[in-house]
Amino acid sequence: MAGTGETSYLVATDVGGTCTDTIIFGTDGVIHIGKALSTPPDFATGVLNSIVSAAEPMGLSLEELLVRTHLFIHGSTVVDNAVLTRDGTPTGLLTTQGFEDTLNVTRGAYGRWSGLTEDRIKNPVQTDRAPALAPRDAVVGIPERMDSDGEVVVPLDEAAVERAVRFLVEEKTVGAIAVSFLWSFLNTDHERQVRDIVRRVAPGAYVTLSSDIAPSPGEYERTSTAVINAYAGQITNDYLTSLQDLLAGKGYAGATMVMQGYGGLLPAAEAADRAVGMIECGPAAGVIGAKFLGDLMGDPDVIAADMGGTTFKVGVIQDGKLEYAREPMVDRFHYLAPKIEVVSIGAGGGSIISVDPRTGVPHVGPRSAGARPGPICYGQGGEEPTLTDVMLLIGYMDPGQFLGGSITLDREKAERIFKEKIADPLGVSTQEAAIGIYRIASAQITDLIREITVERGLDPRDFVLHSFGGSCGMLAAAFGRELSVRRVVIPYTASVNCAFGLVSADVAHEYSVTKSLPATTGAAEINAIFTPMEEQARAQLAAEGIAADRMRMKWSVDLRYSRQVHEVTTEIAAGSPLDDAGVAQLVDDFEALYERKYGRGSAYREAGIEMTMFRLTARGLMPRPTLPAEEEGETDASAARTGIRDIYVEAEGGMAPGDIYDFEKLSPGNHLKGPAVIHTPITTIALPDRMTARMDRWRNIVVEFDAD
Repeated sequence: MAGTGETSYLVATDVGGTCTDTIIFGTDGVIHIGKALSTPPDFATGVLNSIVSAAEPMGLSLEELLVRTHLFIHGSTVVDNAVLTRDGTPTGLLTTQGFEDTLNVTRGAYGRWSGLTEDRIKNPVQTDRAPALAPRDAVVGIPERMDSDGEVVVPLDEAAVERAVRFLVEEKTVGAIAVSFLWSFLNTDHERQVRDIVRRVAPGAYVTLSSDIAPSPGEYERTSTAVINAYAGQITNDYLTSLQDLLAGKGYAGATMVMQGYGGLLPAAEAADRAVGMIECGPAAGVIGAKFLGDLMGDPDVIAADMGGTTFKVGVIQDGKLEYAREPMVDRFHYLAPKIEVVSIGAGGGSIISVDPRTGVPHVGPRSAGARPGPICYGQGGEEPTLTDVMLLIGYMDPGQFLGGSITLDREKAERIFKEKIADPLGVSTQEAAIGIYRIASAQITDLIREITVERGLDPRDFVLHSFGGSCGMLAAAFGRELSVRRVVIPYTASVNCAFGLVSADVAHEYSVTKSLPATTGAAEINAIFTPMEEQARAQLAAEGIAADRMRMKWSVDLRYSRQVHEVTTEIAAGSPLDDAGVAQLVDDFEALYERKYGRGSAYREAGIEMTMFRLTARGLMPRPTLPAEEEGETDASAARTGIRDIYVEAEGGMAPGDIYDFEKLSPGNHLKGPAVIHTPITTIALPDRMTARMDRWRNIVVEFDAD
């Protein structure tokens, strides 16, 4: 540990599909940034490489840094990768006899196209359900039954359970078992008995109970959640254990916290048992980082756009509040777990460019070159053109300045293969094809942002666009102007924003109780539901070392109109414990949220309102690093100008001279006009014509649009 007066560090590392990013905050208030290529399947190597890339400019070795690190925070795609690549543990399912087809039935016809792209949904007859993670021949029905009040109707047949476990482990060679019985969230006894039998009969099997991982109604969704967790659980456990052992071997002696998709942190041991909570934790961290920065800059309405190597992701922060997904999915599988809403498309720096041989239409993604072999210009064996190669061809990237010059980009090879595979089939020049692909990517992103703003009644003109990720800065100003946002902000930490979000998050635990009550229920009855949850939460946070004055409890309720099937989660804004006036305000707030989601006039109190689930979010506030602010000085940025080169300029319809700037030489207060390119050690920012940028006091680049 750091000695007296010696700077100690908080290290946060996020693993992405192409790059692994690191943020280091010292107790001296200085931020250090690192980035390295991800190293699948051994992602831990990329984690260490990324930390080293941040430590070296500090004059510290990996070991010297980790010995002085008091907290390590981590986000990883390990669960997403296991599901998307079908590389999880072979999984079996034990369910109530007679309900063995729940996973395959999904939600009826809807399950045939849920999770598919719009192009594929246009031909629903040609769609089919995704093969379940627990195949039908590894699903066994068990004689048992609870009713809708949690009362036992049919006792558990323990002998049948033992036979089923032996069958799954010995004949089907599963390594994980999910258990999902009807109404188990109301009475967990049968599922817990099964867990005891599994541990006795097959002690090496990883087991997940639906009543633990998703104690909520929704037969298909609850079963799907349990299966996903079982499928990815052992891999997640092994990964986090090996990473912690690796860090400890390099001198780290502190705790490891892991990011969750709902925006909170959990200790690694708990996160390993709740693998499903890590789904899309990186994008969630990115939105958390955007909220932190928006609060700092006084921007409550933010469109958070993140473009890395494999995908473009976008989330919305409205009135300083996060949006949560109504129906979370991974790949094509629904699951029950709170998750910050992030919508994505397969358009990232590594997205592969192709031309449909039947129609001659060019496509950007969804396939990605990933970190290995990566884009052609990386020189690591890539043979398919990507969006990164396009950015090089239109002059936005400098072959000698990628990742601070650590990799020299191969423009000649990128141009040769792009001409052969894209430009020639399209019958245009290489330059025309590259510009056309850039415009297609920008249009795809613009359409996606309109989908989650305009189509939901939100006006992009009311929002500030925050641009994150290693690739987004080359497109953000262009699609920001198309959307008519108020301005575009490319943060100092833009290319490592998900890692920045990790250090902006708090420890958070989610609790819930399912119970159906009318909205006329008295405050005392509602308080009696929340009080035991809060007592449990405070005890858990205290066990994790959180002081009582740093605990925060948020009560919320799922409400719906009578006979509806979808609820709206509504926060209890009146504080706790509730009084009758607070209950009345809860109902008013629900109707206001309902109309915001579904349109003015859609609320209809006369239908009757039901409360269906009571939720508690317990937060332990983490020490929040302070971003150092500098005084803004002169506007003249000429000292940072390093030259001129041809770049794509929209007004010219092609390539034209643009100013080139070195980000490291810019100072707060500097202004520059487009067309221009700003090179940083870890990303590139393109400033189109008719735009002005300035560096603010936190060293963010703020882009304003010139009046036409």
